Amino acid sequence: MVLSVNIDHVATLRQARQDKEPDPVLAVTPVILGGADGITVHLREDRRHIHDRDILLLREIVTVPLNLEMSASEEMLGLALEFKPDMVTLVPEKRQELTTEGGLNVRQHRDRLAGAIRRLQEAGIPVSLFINPSLEDVDTSADMRCDMVEIHTGLYSNAKTPTESKGELRKVSDAVARAVSNGLIANAGHGLNYHNVVPIASIKPVSGLYIGHGIVSRALFTGLEEAVREMKKLIANAR
Repeated sequence: MVLSVNIDHVATLRQARQDKEPDPVLAVTPVILGGADGITVHLREDRRHIHDRDILLLREIVTVPLNLEMSASEEMLGLALEFKPDMVTLVPEKRQELTTEGGLNVRQHRDRLAGAIRRLQEAGIPVSLFINPSLEDVDTSADMRCDMVEIHTGLYSNAKTPTESKGELRKVSDAVARAVSNGLIANAGHGLNYHNVVPIASIKPVSGLYIGHGIVSRALFTGLEEAVREMKKLIANAR
């Protein structure tokens, strides 16, 4: 199973002081040494953490697949076509949110998303859609001919009771199975940490996990390399 580590929160700490440190680009080496199979960054329209300069440098030095999370706006599409990441994940974006609050509304924005997918794929960039664990959303995503989906695990991660957690886990598992049956690569992410990752990692058809905040938080106490290594071990044991 692939583990792509989101390094946005290294940039968040940098921006807290509007300074140069810590540089998210420098986080790449220990993350990869810890066993990460990919690097993920979210370039937001308000540039609240990752900046264009970060993407340019990462594109030059990253030795594992670079996943660019972004909205399907014209500005972001233009930048993606310029930066040429190894893959793009289209995500919803609201200026006032602290973090991505849910999956794309693929039915409401179908035409715009389909156009973005086509433009990126024509440039040789595989496209993933960040979607809710909904069978209908999976089917709509497949109809738009994206390459993969990332199933939003936020409701599972935030569940308050074992019963609620079990129910949300089932939704994720069902969505993953539906994606694979539609010929899509199925990934998962959002809110995953060292306490809740194992049940998600145990869903056999899941190809990759996309984790950021939990790993960067652990890294404050263990260092990035060890934090990634610990997560990789949990995932491996779950398989």
